[in-house]
Amino acid sequence: MSHVETVQQVYAAFGRGDIPSILELVSDDVRWEHWEDSFAARAGLTSLSPRDGRDGVAGFFGAIADWDVSEFSVLDLAASEHQVIAEIVIEATLPNGGRFRDEELHLWGFDSEGKINRMRHYVDTAKHIAAERGEDTTSG
Repeated sequence: MSHVETVQQVYAAFGRGDIPSILELVSDDVRWEHWEDSFAARAGLTSLSPRDGRDGVAGFFGAIADWDVSEFSVLDLAASEHQVIAEIVIEATLPNGGRFRDEELHLWGFDSEGKINRMRHYVDTAKHIAAERGEDTTSG
């Protein structure tokens, strides 16, 4: 299976709420949201905090499980030998009433066995922080 097909499987499983299928595609030592100095993590955003291993990835999906995702569209995928970049649009309402609509890039890294070993969300951090505080960033 190509790296692009793996990422497509992740998004299809996410759409079904099938987190166990996603966890099968990640390596035991996957690094999720690791940045040298992430302002989102410093701001306490649970959805964009660094996580390690399959349990960490499960924790990410647990952190967003209560979001009401009204749109999740993959606009394009680009790949190199060890990475896939996905351009997506997401609109979500958080349990506290905060809302955001964002155009994001997701960077997926792969190990030599074809397992996902790294993932980073490139987002409008300010929108995510505001939504986490209960703000509706979708209104004018």
